Amino acid sequence: MENANTVEEGKTIAIISYITLIGLIIAFIMNNDKKNSFASYHIRQSIGIIGIYILLAIFFTVLSFIVYIPFLSTILYLGVFVLLILGLLSAVQGETKPVPLVGEKFQEWFKNIG
Repeated sequence: MENANTVEEGKTIAIISYITLIGLIIAFIMNNDKKNSFASYHIRQSIGIIGIYILLAIFFTVLSFIVYIPFLSTILYLGVFVLLILGLLSAVQGETKPVPLVGEKFQEWFKNIG
């Protein structure tokens, strides 16, 4: 559990990390000077969510040359958007709650980042 001071100091960086890829880069740079464990947690969550988005974009670009499956990409992109919103809400509320299904894995895979 994070102490209240750590959460308050890192909350802005955590929120910025969920606002597009540019926000993630800015948050990473801001957290690089003075490491904050709360901000680092949310940076790792955001890296994972944006990574999923990029992998889906590549997959559906390649897949579209082979076969057309209507609405599949829309449903999966909507799922990524929901993960992004859940992560953002967790940051705003000052919680270190992982996003559903993959949040724990993001912390494990990106433990050296942030």
